[in-house]
Amino acid sequence: MSKYINEDTRVTLDLKTIGIVIAGATSLVALYFALQSDIEKAKELPVPDVQRVEFELKDNLVRSNIDATQKDIEEIKEDLKIIKQRVYELKTERNE
Repeated sequence: MSKYINEDTRVTLDLKTIGIVIAGATSLVALYFALQSDIEKAKELPVPDVQRVEFELKDNLVRSNIDATQKDIEEIKEDLKIIKQRVYELKTERNE
């Protein structure tokens, strides 16, 4: 057997392998052309720009979420003060 590939080299492939190679190559070519078609269609579409209204709505949503979070934090702080006061009262009652 020759270690080099030359004119006398024999390559033996069964019909099934040849079919798989041809089908794979065909599907790759079809995929390439489908992607090229989609790219051309996308180039023709108008560029979506962020409208001022959309920006304001998102900004208002974020601001309202921040306000709600701040209110929740204030409520938690008030509850914590009450809990601390109650713990202090229980400690003083226990020591008496």
